[in-house]
Amino acid sequence: MTIERLRAGKLREPERIASFVLGMCRMVVLEIRRGTWRREKLLERYGDTAEAIEAPEPLALDKGRLAACLEALAERERTVVLMTFFADKSGDEVAKELGLSAGNVRVVRHRALARLRACMGEEAT
Repeated sequence: MTIERLRAGKLREPERIASFVLGMCRMVVLEIRRGTWRREKLLERYGDTAEAIEAPEPLALDKGRLAACLEALAERERTVVLMTFFADKSGDEVAKELGLSAGNVRVVRHRALARLRACMGEEAT
């Protein structure tokens, strides 16, 4: 938070940065305590529902089908999906490497994921 505020020029007195950092730490701790207090009050009121709700079983992934669906995508769509999810690159990094805009990468990824869902047999949300 401190670095973001410094870069944005939002610190009124940069020479008093130590005081700012201590103040921010105090506010973060107070927010954590407030959240804990709220959570405890909600649990007292509504009870612990973790026992009532069972976690759904994870769906089995058909890797062969996924590979076939990836192969069926257009080259650009496949590249964007692979760079995003397998190479763990951000949209901006993908855009820079492919010479596209970040917005175009988001659109291509969205459409590619919709095609993958349809190919895998899931309904698009």
